[in-house]
Amino acid sequence: MPHTNVLPKHFDLYYGGDWHSPHSGRYLEITSPGTGEFLGRVAETDARDVDLAVAAARRGFGEWQRVLPLERAKILRRIAELLRQNAGDFALLDAADCGNPVREMANDALIAAAQMDFFAGLVTEAKGSSIPMGPDVMNFSVREPLGVVARIIPFNHPLMFCAGKVAAPLAAGNAVIVKPSEQAPLSALRFAEMIEGLLPAGVFNLLPGGRDAGAALAAHRGVNKIALIGSVPAGRAVMRAAAETVKPVMLELGGKNALIAFPDSDPDEVAAAMVAGMNFTWCGQSCGSTSRAFVHAAIYDAVLANLQRHCGNFKPGIPTDMATTMGALASKAQFDRVLGYIEVGRAEGGRLVCGGGRPSDPALANGFFIEPTVFADVTPAMRIATEEIFGPVLAVLPWSDEEAMLEHVNALDYGLSCSIWTRDLDTAHRTAMRVQAGFVWVNEVSRHFLGVPFGGYKQSGIGREECLEELLSYTQEKNIHIKLKLRAG
Repeated sequence: MPHTNVLPKHFDLYYGGDWHSPHSGRYLEITSPGTGEFLGRVAETDARDVDLAVAAARRGFGEWQRVLPLERAKILRRIAELLRQNAGDFALLDAADCGNPVREMANDALIAAAQMDFFAGLVTEAKGSSIPMGPDVMNFSVREPLGVVARIIPFNHPLMFCAGKVAAPLAAGNAVIVKPSEQAPLSALRFAEMIEGLLPAGVFNLLPGGRDAGAALAAHRGVNKIALIGSVPAGRAVMRAAAETVKPVMLELGGKNALIAFPDSDPDEVAAAMVAGMNFTWCGQSCGSTSRAFVHAAIYDAVLANLQRHCGNFKPGIPTDMATTMGALASKAQFDRVLGYIEVGRAEGGRLVCGGGRPSDPALANGFFIEPTVFADVTPAMRIATEEIFGPVLAVLPWSDEEAMLEHVNALDYGLSCSIWTRDLDTAHRTAMRVQAGFVWVNEVSRHFLGVPFGGYKQSGIGREECLEELLSYTQEKNIHIKLKLRAG
């Protein structure tokens, strides 16, 4: 269990600049997925709490939108500084709460801080434009904040998504309500404590809870935009609820992302990329994981021969141990789901290359640990090749016909990311243009770059993040037309 000075001091709802008990009186018990240890009881939000929080956020917005943009930027940079100063504590807390290794989670606070700084630097870029209409008319547009933005975030990077994903709406002048995952809400609570007093009351609000809280936020007429990082079914539910008030949505949803290896690529580099792209460090619990690897027959056996060695770099361990390279799945439900898919892979005829079960270390018996798992000789129709598992399971598919391979890559309703491996420039450009994905790497995998739009095609999402377009998406454009009065004579 993390030291008590790492845990938040408050486990209630935060809105209007203060902490509040839930109306229902219900609290969710939080335990560590790596050890089973008890971490605390966190308040569960219901619709009555949402009403009060939205009212507080609307009051906060009224004040925040009047703060000069460069003053808003100063506050965001101060938050970024605090994130860096507290990165170690946040990493330990998230490791205990969501199961990801502490060594990797330290980067999450730094990424969130970088996003704060990035959007602080863009506050003056929310510009309008003027339209020439002759000497007697002034016509121009201005961009204004939307009002209250609700963000529903997942369990895999709790602090990074809580802190980093409020940067753009805050920079644009909105008030924000965050609903963290019920599986890993503790770092969001600690973040709220850390920034108390930096923002006007009601500008940042935090409502822990489950689906009911998210549904109430999505449907609330006082919420002007809803943003979700989550599964496709969750995205559909948010869109349905948001439709009642015709509010815009931003959705980063699931992925069954492809890695494509052409015959001229280096087999060892491809094997390393396949393992890196699976994000085994956090058990494949990433919407961007390249969980389908299409490997050309000419290098297929050589790639498989290198895979197990690279997978060996990821061994499950206690998440709060600095030596751990692979953490635990976030919940028993997810753990059971992944084991079920591994059995499906066996039954469908996939050849198990490595992993396939729980680690044998008795020290891990109380946690939700699964070894890095790779199935070879997978066919495009198998469930492990078509359904998002959100766990450490990689499906490897051999190919020899490029047209057929691209047809299989694009056959799914997902279209988030794709990684292409080739030494040929024509092949790289041609394939990048043909894959139906919103984010494409060539001879690279998994990395994000601030300023570069990230988002999906098809049912992998709506909107783009981590770029100027994200800032502008939290504004609305108003046109102003002024007819000038002509002077006599």
